[in-house]
Amino acid sequence: MTPADLSLTVLHAVRRAVDDGVLRVDVPENVTVERPRPGGLGDYASNVALTIARGAQRPPLDVAAILRERLRQSPGIAAVDITGPGFLNFTLQTGAQQDLVREILRRGERYGRLGHSGQVAQPAYRADVRAAVTADAVRRILLSQGYAVRTSCEDAADPAWADLGVRVEVQDSRGRLATDIAPLPVPYTAAELLARFGLDAARWGLLSAAGHDRAPLDDLLLRQDESNPLFRVRYAHSRVRALVRNAEQSGFRSEVREDVDAPVLTRALGDHPAVLASAARHRAPDRVARHLEVVADALLDFQHTVLPLGDEKPSAAHRSRLALAEAAGVVLAGGLSLLGISAPDQI
Repeated sequence: MTPADLSLTVLHAVRRAVDDGVLRVDVPENVTVERPRPGGLGDYASNVALTIARGAQRPPLDVAAILRERLRQSPGIAAVDITGPGFLNFTLQTGAQQDLVREILRRGERYGRLGHSGQVAQPAYRADVRAAVTADAVRRILLSQGYAVRTSCEDAADPAWADLGVRVEVQDSRGRLATDIAPLPVPYTAAELLARFGLDAARWGLLSAAGHDRAPLDDLLLRQDESNPLFRVRYAHSRVRALVRNAEQSGFRSEVREDVDAPVLTRALGDHPAVLASAARHRAPDRVARHLEVVADALLDFQHTVLPLGDEKPSAAHRSRLALAEAAGVVLAGGLSLLGISAPDQI
């Protein structure tokens, strides 16, 4: 069961409780599931009981108990616990990792992305290069979450922004707009950034820090070693492609056959949809960048276990490890594309 599957399962439980007349409340459009906070239980948690309790005119613990009874026998869920003031905590059944990997490999870079939601976003941004690149990444992320998006700039667009991949869809020349994308500016033009860093490094430098923080535009972006976060992320993707090529040369391909002992990597991959939703909600592409670093670091720690060593024959474990690595590569490539950054097969 993936986080998206679990979210739908919880939503359906709310709807059944309403249909049964046990809860009298408007059914929410969606339900958020996240990793438990420190001290929490299980694999995922949801605050849905707290969010609908007021509308239902019931204590959150009562609402949580009603939903737990409708969730305990759901396929893929091993246990449902109630913690704190009414949080639902879910422990998934064995095989959840296999389901997650299959889902990622089936959907490819569409994993974590949603169909058309009917929601419209019209982000406006200040006329400087960091705001323009941030707005472009926000547009890509919002589109991935099913929004219809129209971006606006408060002033005449700089044609050189196009060289940084910025697409201005709407130009408003009737006056200054109320900008909602206004990160700290940088003392460079698009041409200067491209000349010094190139497209990928320039975009990473502009996007990887939160908008209220200074953009890390220094020579670290040019280093071709693991001290450079962008290098680590792109290198991790290239390592996945190398593992696939090496496996083919050894006569085997990935196949989801059994669980793999890689909890950090598995958790990072499972968190990807929630990260995209959060980045869209907060107009914060830096959240995607930080998540890619987590995935990359987990993959680089895990990669050494994937291929057989010496005269060892490929086993079901090797095939399953390769499938998990491939899933990581999918998430890395998809995340980089949302930031407008390439994911090379070789570095």
